[in-house]
Amino acid sequence: MPAAPPLSPTLTRPFRRADLVGMPSVTRLYTVDDVRALPDDGNRYETIAGELFVTPAPSPRHQRVLARLHLLLGAYVERHGLGEVFFAPLDVVLGPMTLVEPDLLFVARDRSHVLTEHEVAGAPDLAVEVVSPSSARTDRGRKRALYQETHVREYWVVDVDLRQVEIWRPGAMAAEVQRDGLTWRPATSVDPLVIELKALFR
Repeated sequence: MPAAPPLSPTLTRPFRRADLVGMPSVTRLYTVDDVRALPDDGNRYETIAGELFVTPAPSPRHQRVLARLHLLLGAYVERHGLGEVFFAPLDVVLGPMTLVEPDLLFVARDRSHVLTEHEVAGAPDLAVEVVSPSSARTDRGRKRALYQETHVREYWVVDVDLRQVEIWRPGAMAAEVQRDGLTWRPATSVDPLVIELKALFR
C-alpha cells in the first residue's frame, strides 16, 4: 500500500475520500434548466444531483493563478495536439440535475464527442478548481466526489493559500498532494508537462 501523503504544517491530516460535505436539508431540487434560468448576477450557479451551489465572483488572486495555469496547459495541449483546454464559464452537464463549471478543464482529442455547441456533455479528462474560502468545502467534498464517481481522470484542487495542488483520481481514498512541482501526462506518447508551483503561486 502506498504511503499516505505528507501532512502540510497547517493541516492536521491529509484530505481523504471520507471528508464529504454534510448534505443540507434540500427544500427544492434544481434541474440543469432551472440553473440556466437563474439571473446572470456575477455568481456561479451549479447543481449536483439537484442541490444548488452558489459561488461568488472570484478574486484577482484566484484569477491570476488560473490564468497562468490556463496558459501552461493550453500551450502544452496545442503544441502536442492532445485535445482542448477550456476555462469557466463553460457548462459540464453530467445528468438532467447535475451541471458544474470547473475553473479549468481538458477534453482529450479522442473524446471530443462530449463537446457540443453549448456545453461539455460528459466527464472531462481533467477538471481544475482554484479554491477560495467560499468554495473550499464544496470543491473538496461534493465536487470531488462527483468527479471521482463520473471517472474524471484527474481532478486538481489548487490551494493558493497553502501553495499546493491536491490531485484526485477515480477510486483514490486520499489526495496526492504536490507542493514543489506538478507533473501532468495526459498522453503517454509525449513528454509530460512539468509545472513549477513556486512560479505558479508567485
